[in-house]
Amino acid sequence: MQPNSEIIISDTSCLILLNKINELDLLKAIALNVYITPTIQKEFGIELPSWISIKSPSDNHYQKILEMDLDDGEASAIALSLEVDNSILLIDDLKGRKIAERLNLRYSGTFGLILKAKQIGRIKSVREILEKVKGTNFRFSEKLLSAIIEEAGE
Repeated sequence: MQPNSEIIISDTSCLILLNKINELDLLKAIALNVYITPTIQKEFGIELPSWISIKSPSDNHYQKILEMDLDDGEASAIALSLEVDNSILLIDDLKGRKIAERLNLRYSGTFGLILKAKQIGRIKSVREILEKVKGTNFRFSEKLLSAIIEEAGE
């Protein structure tokens, strides 16, 4: 099965979580192009796979405004999402997601990415990956976990 024609712009926390559970390749399974900003690259702090591209927002005006309410990485990801047509912003921070929604951006969290991977047949079990997430310091509610597992039909 071919990956989607989606473009994903990922925030730092999503990269960190996927890296911790050794599932960074899920990004590549879902999208033809994965972008992060130089700010996110710096925050991530370790070498990235060659299939993740670094792209700066061409106008940092939006980023500066967003930095008044968000951290630098989230602000840069949202600013880049405003410029890249057909992109999906991958962001877990609630405040960042609310801003993305107000800006009419398409967005998802890491759990949504995992669910999508199951829906397109890239993974067999959402539950197995979510069990690995439970072993990290990533905070989420059991209600969300149950909803994702139910939606995956597991």
